[in-house]
Amino acid sequence: MLKELSAANIYIVCGHTDMRKSIDGLAAIVQRKFDLDLFSDSLFLFCGRRRDRLKALLWEGDGFLLFYKRLENGRFNWPRNEQEVRDITREQFIWLMQGLSIDQPKAIKKISGGVDIC
Repeated sequence: MLKELSAANIYIVCGHTDMRKSIDGLAAIVQRKFDLDLFSDSLFLFCGRRRDRLKALLWEGDGFLLFYKRLENGRFNWPRNEQEVRDITREQFIWLMQGLSIDQPKAIKKISGGVDIC
């Protein structure tokens, strides 16, 4: 899904979302519940209660794109805190699409700043 994603930010709406919602319903969640700018260069991800369906909302400058993915076998490893929206990295997005947790405990962390090497 979205292999050449151009969005600067990726937000995951934690908890479950009613998958019957269309663009307007999902946009209302983003604006009212989380007070985020729908028209920024951002992708917003939503997941249903069964965690086998995902919707993504993206503003393209002249209208919204609504993506829908249904897994035939398996479930998304989706954070369940319903009061939270999280900004995730492209790497975390890929993990999520592969069925992995976005909080990988063994991922190698990048070092910031200088490191003395003798």
